[in-house]
Amino acid sequence: MRNYALLGWVASGAALVINSTTSLADLCTVSYVISVLPGIQDIGATIDATSVTVNAVYGAVSTGQASFPDYTYDYCEVNFAYSHDGTGDRVQVVYWMPAPANFKDRYQTQGGAGYATTLPNTRGAGVSYGAATGGTDGGFGSFSTNFDAVALNAGGSGFNQDLVQMFAYQGAGECTLVGKYFTNNFYAMGGRKLYTYYQGCSEGGRSAWSQAQRYGEMYDGIIIGAPAMRYGQQQVLHIYSNVVEHTMDYYPMPCELQLIRSEIIANCDGLDGKVDGVISRSDLCLLNYNLNDTLGMPFDCYSNNRGNVTQQGIDLARKILDGIYDSDGKHVWMSYQAGGAWDDATTTYNWNTNQWELSIASKAGEWIARFLNEEVGATTIPNLDNVTYDTIRDWMNEGMWKFPDLMTNNPNLTTMRDAGHKILVYHGEADTSVPTGSSVRFHESIRNFMYPGLSMDESNAELSDFLQLYLVPGAAHCAPSGDQANGPYPQTNMGVMIDWVENGKTPTTLNATHLGGDSIGANAQLCQWPKRPLWTDNGAMQTCVFDQESYETWIYDINAFPSLIDPLY
Repeated sequence: MRNYALLGWVASGAALVINSTTSLADLCTVSYVISVLPGIQDIGATIDATSVTVNAVYGAVSTGQASFPDYTYDYCEVNFAYSHDGTGDRVQVVYWMPAPANFKDRYQTQGGAGYATTLPNTRGAGVSYGAATGGTDGGFGSFSTNFDAVALNAGGSGFNQDLVQMFAYQGAGECTLVGKYFTNNFYAMGGRKLYTYYQGCSEGGRSAWSQAQRYGEMYDGIIIGAPAMRYGQQQVLHIYSNVVEHTMDYYPMPCELQLIRSEIIANCDGLDGKVDGVISRSDLCLLNYNLNDTLGMPFDCYSNNRGNVTQQGIDLARKILDGIYDSDGKHVWMSYQAGGAWDDATTTYNWNTNQWELSIASKAGEWIARFLNEEVGATTIPNLDNVTYDTIRDWMNEGMWKFPDLMTNNPNLTTMRDAGHKILVYHGEADTSVPTGSSVRFHESIRNFMYPGLSMDESNAELSDFLQLYLVPGAAHCAPSGDQANGPYPQTNMGVMIDWVENGKTPTTLNATHLGGDSIGANAQLCQWPKRPLWTDNGAMQTCVFDQESYETWIYDINAFPSLIDPLY
């Protein structure tokens, strides 16, 4: 396994003098790119100059993206590959280089999603802010090859630990290192400061945390959305709803859970002081709403999906929301917040038996089969026979110890803090892929670890100087929610981060935009954790408040494992 610090650099000189008349066409040539390729001897790797390809793109249009506003831009797409000396591997990287007139002395690595290390449709998030933007294939063979396809060695002889390490943190770190100095050379920056950023959501958010924890000195700012961290717990969590169904022997019609969700939204909407179809306070919902109020309510979606809400359906919904407990009553892991979709509990209709049946959540099924059981090519497990809540605990524990680099939960961020660098975290409150509470938990773990002698107010004040967390009312996983369309979404996080890093404007609330619903296009401000939104004057004025009872609904004693998930939590 490779293990080295990403330090030091050898760079070649630019072949052109860049000035105000330099065009994208002047730079976007294979010969020019080869002339400015950096040396990467200090990380034990060599760039293959014959792999360079370029493509000038004019009038590219990015629309409908949640993570950055609509934008039209020109850029040069540069691809090349490098190999780690003595390994025979091949890592492909791609960089989108803004037109020289639009480049603003910024570089950004853009994270991926699922098991992908990069997503082409999100690279515009950096380019639209004048940043050269990079991605990596992690050494998996191509940009369309994901980590889960290559993690196991052929024949099932264990895992390719080099690729595990690349996926966990190293691939992103190298992409940034190579990208920083390629950008310096490409634009002939000389001694100018190159501001360096990382942005990602879901897996990209987990990867972003890995960069903050391992290479904090390299990034001026890191933007982290709904991070799928603590892989041991996160991937197995998706099967929890299925195990509840299996244990109760109750497989609900989808519309039964949909109606329960609609009633949760309708009854918890106004608890924040504003009736807008959005749950901004899922904590107040937990404290005040009784699911039993839905008992007997009719639902009628289509011929095989009609009926009345049953006590079994209510008990199942409540058990899912309560989180996972083992047979000893110990808390295994948290679940999602009230008001989110029931994606993991989706059932399938058997037209032969005319019954709704179990449908094992794909994310968990693949993780258990391929990563825990080491079945090459497996995509799921066949059934849940003999699977209990204790089994879930054991699966989580196995993954936690088997893949420690994917846990990404080191609360020691002193390197990044002491360098004066910044971290911005956001998480949708109706996320049903990564529990919102997991980001709250890690924030509190960091606060307690880094400021153990201070009060909550004092430690939050210190922490917010370099790290801030925002919960997004009604938002789903890395996007607005269709069922709570009036909720705002923080679309301009890169702009907020640039203001914080480059202009010294520390945010106290997070800028957001209504991307749908009745107020589309309107501005909103999100409250910084641990404060929560509350409206007065019949919903006309928002304040950010703290109350202990609501705060405690987010705090969990995870005590089912032999060691703490988060040190000093």
